[in-house]
Amino acid sequence: MLTVMSGFPPGSVGIKATGEITAADYEQVLVPAFESAREAVHGGKIRMLYLMGPEFTGYSAGAAWQDTKLGISHFRDWERVAVVSDIEWVRRLLHGFGWMIPAEVKLFALAELDQARAWLTE
Repeated sequence: MLTVMSGFPPGSVGIKATGEITAADYEQVLVPAFESAREAVHGGKIRMLYLMGPEFTGYSAGAAWQDTKLGISHFRDWERVAVVSDIEWVRRLLHGFGWMIPAEVKLFALAELDQARAWLTE
């Protein structure tokens, strides 16, 4: 499940992932949150914090496809992405493929959530 986190300035969005993420999570939560953040900066670039704690278990195949579609259709719309997670496979994946994200991407541990928020909004 994806939920929108509160307390982010216009043009930014915080997303918390728990359990397994599905295509419906993208369609009903992430895409609308992304579009709302983008509208707040009049079509400009957005910043996103993505929190994946220990209760996050992974993505369904449909969610992986939705993630790919969102990334491709909005390839140049990202400014900064803060990924907050202690999950080893998430951290390895980001280290291996983070360079493919057309934005400034930074990885934070769960204990660094406040620093991730500060970096995202500075």
